Amino acid sequence: MTTTFPLLQVQNLTVRFDGSPSPAVRDISLHVDAGETLAIVGESGSGKSVTSMAVMRLNDFAGGHIESGTIKLRRRDGSVLDIDSAEQSVMRKVRGQDIAMIFQEPMTSLNPVMTIGDQLVEAIRLHQDKSVAEARTEAARLLDLVRIPGARAALARYPHEFSGGMRQRAMISIALSCRPSLLIADEPTTALDVTIQAQILGLMRDLQKEMGMGMMFITHDLGVVAEVADRVVVMRRGELVEQAGIAELFEAPKADYTRRLLSAVPRLGATRGTDLPLRFDLIEEKADAPVAEVSAPQHEGAPILSARELEVRFPIKGGLMGRVQREVHAVEKVSFDLFPGETLALVGESGSGKTTTGRSLLSLAPRTGGQILFDGQAILPGNTAGMALLQRHIQFIFQDPYASLNPRMRIGKSITEPMEINGLASGAEARKRAEALLERVGLQADMFDRFPHQFSGGQRQRICIARALAAEPKIIIADESVSALDVSVQAQVVNLLLDLQKETGIAMLFISHDMAVVERVSHRVAVLYLGQIVEIGTRRQVFENPQHPYTRRLLSAVPIAEPGKRKPFNLDMSEPKGAILPVGETVPMAPLVDIGDGHRVARHAIGDFKPEDAA
Repeated sequence: MTTTFPLLQVQNLTVRFDGSPSPAVRDISLHVDAGETLAIVGESGSGKSVTSMAVMRLNDFAGGHIESGTIKLRRRDGSVLDIDSAEQSVMRKVRGQDIAMIFQEPMTSLNPVMTIGDQLVEAIRLHQDKSVAEARTEAARLLDLVRIPGARAALARYPHEFSGGMRQRAMISIALSCRPSLLIADEPTTALDVTIQAQILGLMRDLQKEMGMGMMFITHDLGVVAEVADRVVVMRRGELVEQAGIAELFEAPKADYTRRLLSAVPRLGATRGTDLPLRFDLIEEKADAPVAEVSAPQHEGAPILSARELEVRFPIKGGLMGRVQREVHAVEKVSFDLFPGETLALVGESGSGKTTTGRSLLSLAPRTGGQILFDGQAILPGNTAGMALLQRHIQFIFQDPYASLNPRMRIGKSITEPMEINGLASGAEARKRAEALLERVGLQADMFDRFPHQFSGGQRQRICIARALAAEPKIIIADESVSALDVSVQAQVVNLLLDLQKETGIAMLFISHDMAVVERVSHRVAVLYLGQIVEIGTRRQVFENPQHPYTRRLLSAVPIAEPGKRKPFNLDMSEPKGAILPVGETVPMAPLVDIGDGHRVARHAIGDFKPEDAA
């Protein structure tokens, strides 16, 4: 403990929700000092977010209440506020000014009918004495800081017009707008690719030093914890398991649970020297438990899915007549094959076209060019029978689990619905299969009748994975399917996907910004930049011999789960080039050149490359 009163002090906190037989959080004690970063880690549903919401008194609006314990905050003027007993009128002034929070799911935290600019201006004017014009200038500066392309133009856009990563960056800019004394960051970089994550973490660290700001950092990414935290609190099932300094926790964890968490951390380079994906070696798995060998893709036959020069462009209207004046070139001439039993990973920064490529395969994003072949059959836009075939055999696991689940539908019905629609099972048989799937993805069968809001973010993502598996597809498109999961469950789900692939021969298009997980799960990797593939090859070729500068940049930004190996963050916040062009103009294409054994790299990365140079 510090000699002066800490910035935040939580003592013996117990939080209970109405109708719940047991507390969500029991007897938690912790503190945060000015300028310090306290990381809270633990499995999904362990009480991390409930603890942080209690500090903001936001549980009051969700049927929760502080049953016992105290929460004290040292405000900017030096006074100490008893948050646990403060009136909501006082808390409205504290939120944003003294304490700010970056929420886990940006789409549910941003107002869908207000522009990003209006939401930023509202936050700035609420707590600062600024005019509308001054607040708008400050809003543009904040969007620049978090590296949103075209910051001034972005002020006029709505949340649904942003990618998941850009929505999270907008949330971060709103939280930082009033320079709070305490920043609570609930999974602040979950939706961000590794390069932007490094920049945001660097930005938050610089602001912390400049302002003496304390941070409560809630995350499942122990690599990020090793990079930013001073102390760590480990939680499980609503209780505090272990609390220690960052070096002590990583080098000599005392609790068995902490050791299990550390064993599940994906580490870049773990698959070096191998060609196939690698299961996680989890402590809790029994030595005699049956484990399926990792599958090798069946390259002898025809691919199950082929994309040929896919193009996706989004129109931008302007002018007095509202005509289309510019286009976003989201996907540009993307081609790849996916074979049965193979995992092809699409990696790249937020906005690089990964998700749009995956969505275009099912016409969830309108194709403006290119061809899709499924099992040798060309699927044309508007072909109802062809699209029905795709939707039966290709299942999508979406990035935002809350937005992709019907809030009025029980999760059991969400899982049985694909079985019933495709005639696979119905009634009691469908329920039996759904309960088995729930257990297989780490949930309990008796959760069948619950609603999505009764689950944590990570649990909702597991429900979406179970729903995708329910239709017994030939291909799964996994869009950041494990990004919301804590490391232990993430490792279990990756192992599950690899086992399912071995058993069923299912193919996967794995879209992710987590390079360490991609290395574990993929057979081949395609790197996208501004809608184009700039490097594609086997996992071993791309990770052990990256040729494109952008690929090397992605790999160098991966956080290392070793506190002694902290590296300076890349703080280059320069605005990235965009692929927004006037109608009729095209993006300059860099042709891919085979540098050996199918490893292809964009020509602009290798200059005047000649085949004989590979000898």
